[in-house]
Amino acid sequence: MRMRLPWMLIFFNITEFSGVLNSTARLTPPQFSYRRTPMDITPLLHALILGIVEGLTEFLPVSSTGHLILVGDLLHFNDEKGKVFEIVIQFGAILAVAWEYRVKIGQVVMGLRHERAAQRFVLNLAVAFMPLAVLGLLFHKTITATLFQPLPVALAFIVGGFIILWAERRQHRIRIESVDELNVIDAFKLGLAQALALIPGTSRSGATIIGGMLFGLSRQAATEFSFFLAIPTLTAATFYQLYKEHALFSADDLGMLGVGFAAAFVSAFICVRWLLRYISHHDFVPFAWYRIAFGLVVIATWQWGLVDWSTP
Repeated sequence: MRMRLPWMLIFFNITEFSGVLNSTARLTPPQFSYRRTPMDITPLLHALILGIVEGLTEFLPVSSTGHLILVGDLLHFNDEKGKVFEIVIQFGAILAVAWEYRVKIGQVVMGLRHERAAQRFVLNLAVAFMPLAVLGLLFHKTITATLFQPLPVALAFIVGGFIILWAERRQHRIRIESVDELNVIDAFKLGLAQALALIPGTSRSGATIIGGMLFGLSRQAATEFSFFLAIPTLTAATFYQLYKEHALFSADDLGMLGVGFAAAFVSAFICVRWLLRYISHHDFVPFAWYRIAFGLVVIATWQWGLVDWSTP
């Protein structure tokens, strides 16, 4: 027994220790700590803001590009990816116009083979699209390098505002009441006016609308033609930039692009509906004063160092 006792004690001690372990395990199971990295929603918020800005300004004579440059600068989202993102969300605004005019677009498509009115409408859009397309391909890099900065944009805002004031106070002889009355020469002149939008801050829609009014179009016809002309113009710009800069994006950017796209679509749809009602009883003078005031604010805050408008 003296020789067996130590072994028995060891056996009982091991058994007791095992029981304690088992009971402890049953009472307090092992706890594992998972550290979850919080999702950064900042890019989504930036995409939402920029999408709303794009949708609200694309079809108003206030320059969507100018607003996107300045807002993107404040959000520190003016790098190369930011510039391409701005092009992508424009497509959301385009679809809003296409949806608003879906009946007219459907009639043109269905009648394209046999109806001269539909053929003339498409030809006018093609002719008006060409000046901006050609000049954009020739001078895009030069314009981007020299004029895509907050201060030149602010100056373009101010100059454009004064041009709108002059155009609104000038006597107009309206000879075209509907976009269906345009001929090829009218379309080409409107295309030249739209090409001025290559200067950031000028406003593509503003240049087309004010140019149309100076060429004898009614305010309604000039505004609607600027809407229709936006479809081929911005669609071409979107897919060109996507093809050219697709390497800048990855699957991680899909959420950001989706938020910006949806925000641009909804805000543009609301804005187009509102603008069509507005122009039936009002002129563009308030937009002119807005442009002038906005441009002066940008210059003042830049001059006094209150806001760093420079591209990071």
